[in-house]
Formats: sequence, C-alpha cells, structure tokens
Amino acid sequence: MLPTKKSTRPVTYHIRNVREGLGALPLAAITSSALAKYRDQQMAKGYAAQTVKHDLSLISRTLNICIKEWGIPLPAGNPVLQVKMPRVANARDRRLVGDELPRLLAAAHTYGGEIGPIITWAIETAMRRGEIAAMRWDHLDRRARVLLIPETKTGTPRRVPLSTAALGVLDSLPRRIDGRVWAMRPDSISQAFERVCVASGIGGLTFHDLRREATSRLFEKGLNPMEVAAITGHKTLQMLKRYTHLRAEDLVGRLG
Repeated sequence: MLPTKKSTRPVTYHIRNVREGLGALPLAAITSSALAKYRDQQMAKGYAAQTVKHDLSLISRTLNICIKEWGIPLPAGNPVLQVKMPRVANARDRRLVGDELPRLLAAAHTYGGEIGPIITWAIETAMRRGEIAAMRWDHLDRRARVLLIPETKTGTPRRVPLSTAALGVLDSLPRRIDGRVWAMRPDSISQAFERVCVASGIGGLTFHDLRREATSRLFEKGLNPMEVAAITGHKTLQMLKRYTHLRAEDLVGRLG
C-alpha cells in the first residue's frame, strides 16, 4: 500500500506503532478485544488520541484490502469496526493574535533564509507545507496571477489565485537553476518555523496553524465557502469548517 502514498513517512510511523503493539499476533488473533487492548495501552503510554485513531484506521484499511482484494477470509469481518475509536479533543483553533505576526516576521528576518517569505506566502495562499516546498516557477501564470498546484493531498490539482502580497513575495525571490521556487524541504520549513517561534517568544503555534489563519482570513474578506474551498482545496464543507475560526471582533465592521 505504501507506494501509492504521496508521503510514506507518516504512514511508516503508524506502521511501526502497530508492529510493536500487534506484530507478534497471527491474523486470526487480531480481534476487537485485542484492538481495544492495543488502544488502551497506547493511550496509557501517552500517545495522542489522534495518533491511536490513525493506527487503528491503518489496520482497518489493510484488513479491507485483505478481505476485498487478496481473498483472505475474516469470518467476523473487519474487527476494527467493532472497536470504539479514542475520543479526539476539539480541533485546534490557534490563530495569530495581537502583534504575533510582526514579531514572527521580525524574528524570521533575523533568522535569515527563506522562512520569512514562506511565512507570508503561507498566510496569503493557505497552501500546505508540502505544496509550498514543491512549488515550481513553470507552474506560475504571472499574467493571470494564478499558481498551479499539480499534486495535492487530496489528489486533485488546483489553481490558487494570488494576492498582491503573494506576488510581491515571488517578485523578491531569485530564480533557481533547478526551476524550484524554494530551496527548503517540508521538514526544514517546520524546523525553521519552530526556531523562529522560540526566538520571537511565541508559543503554541505550528506552521500548519498558518493554513488555518489564512483560511479564516479568506472568510473575513467576504469570500463564500465555495470560493474559499476552491482556494484551499478542502473537499468537504465540514473539513473546511475545522480550518476556519472567525473572530467576533473582526466581523463587527461587516454588521453595520
């Protein structure tokens, strides 16, 4: 199954968890009670509920392949369906507050490199970290002010409209010989962002939170859900809602 994944590293992490907890058991012993015990043991070890849920989901997908495509009979069906998933806490709602953005950009400027422009780009476009790292100059239509993202997490290419600020970021960058817009890889972006947060004294903020910030700002600009989804690439309105946290004080001016 791994070769079909755009990124194997997250899946490999969950495979390691499952192998350590259940790898010694034969397939017939992977029952709902065994899975419930695994769930409780992982939670007791301090793993996040979302991590354990991903572990169980990986097992479920694998067993479905066994049943449907490999002809391996499981008389009781997929045992994961009989297990209660761990309750995941409410979705993150972290956004930039107060003077955090100028502090963040000031620290990024001192840090140097590409992280400062990437922070601005992320807030202006709502693009995912991997999408940003994969950007190429030949995907940019400067006249139309649109960037093509040919490969996305959902598997559906999309075209992102670019604000004046986003174009300003691109115009400030040198052209690389290899055609890529950024030299930084996804992991390097996260590491640099963490260091910038520490340097600016900002806690509890991740690079992915910038996607939530950007999505919320699109709504605050007056775009409707379908317009925002076309930019962010969210497949469902429910998922889009998880990435949207509007501040009441920012909506006052629109009430009249």
